Amino acid sequence: MLSKEHKAIISATVPILEQGGEALTRHFYQTMFRDYPQVQPLFNLSNQAEGKQQRALASAVLMYAKNIERLEQLGPLVSTIINKHVSLQILPEHYPIVGASLLKAIREVLGAEVATDDVLAAWGAAYGQLADILIGAEEQIYQQNAAAEGGWRGARQFKVAQKTVESEEITSFVLVPADGGKVVRHLPGQYIGIEVAVAGSPLRRQYSLSAEANGSDYRISVKREAGGVVSNYLHDQLEVGASLQVFPPAGDFVLTQSDKPLVLISGGVGITPTLAMLTTALRSKRPVHFIHAARHAGVHAFRAQVDALAAQHPQLQRFYCYETAAADGAHATGYLTAQQLSQWLPETRDVDAYFLGPKPFMKAIKQQLAELGVPDAQARYEFFGPAEELA
Repeated sequence: MLSKEHKAIISATVPILEQGGEALTRHFYQTMFRDYPQVQPLFNLSNQAEGKQQRALASAVLMYAKNIERLEQLGPLVSTIINKHVSLQILPEHYPIVGASLLKAIREVLGAEVATDDVLAAWGAAYGQLADILIGAEEQIYQQNAAAEGGWRGARQFKVAQKTVESEEITSFVLVPADGGKVVRHLPGQYIGIEVAVAGSPLRRQYSLSAEANGSDYRISVKREAGGVVSNYLHDQLEVGASLQVFPPAGDFVLTQSDKPLVLISGGVGITPTLAMLTTALRSKRPVHFIHAARHAGVHAFRAQVDALAAQHPQLQRFYCYETAAADGAHATGYLTAQQLSQWLPETRDVDAYFLGPKPFMKAIKQQLAELGVPDAQARYEFFGPAEELA
């Protein structure tokens, strides 16, 4: 039980977290991986090396401390964490590992004079409260996935039915259940977790579902990342007929029903979830403006598919912006600007906009949509990191 005294202590640590939160989370991960190496497959070590995971956790811990008296303010953050956990099959037995490592890191980084027994007791109680919230919410989703048509719980064996090169960097994989059964019909914008064994080590990753739900298979489209252990394994070694473990769909960055014009803006591999949104939206008569930015034509995946859809659906307008080589058929060259975006948006700014891509791209789009008058609540994005980095 989190007492009033506990809450006061947590609130008092906010300035410390603002100054040294990332150092704390960096030490936390080092401690956890050293003491509990069995959890390493659950984490993307490339994100660790780049500091992304540490910054994301530091931001989450700070937001929790700031809102310890009004946890309802954490709604979107908690939902994002819950869905990420579900896609990786985080279980109740993982939480004590995280809790023990977090308290140990607090003591070792802040020192005994700051991290007193009372401070550790307060953070232990606070972590326990948060863990209970997450475990309960995650269990509900696990049960819903298991009860749904084509649903399951935990890992399920799938096989690669198709492997298609979509661009110089992106390859698609169509995955079908090895048992021949149905699959849960995902919502447009969701992702799945997969587990593959690379050099004998099981590794888990999440990938957006890049095709509309059909109840029989899933398609993921994976960008080859420099130094990416799993992405390079998928591109180079995972062939048709190969097996892998798949976890049910998750994610709350999903297309919602609306009569407003739909604007889908993507950069690079951020195009993948927007494809499922696009094909789903075209079943209605709502206007759709599809805007995609890429470095050049060679890395622009799915152009032929989107062009074909535009030829079939007059309510679809599509625009492409290439950083270089306008001769390759782009509608504009360079970075996507507010001026260019204003020309490609519908006349009304009362739209539903969804955008996804690299962090600098998302930061620019978020600012540009605000400048152009798109209501903030109608500009939706998915970003697993410190939200203020997009402010």
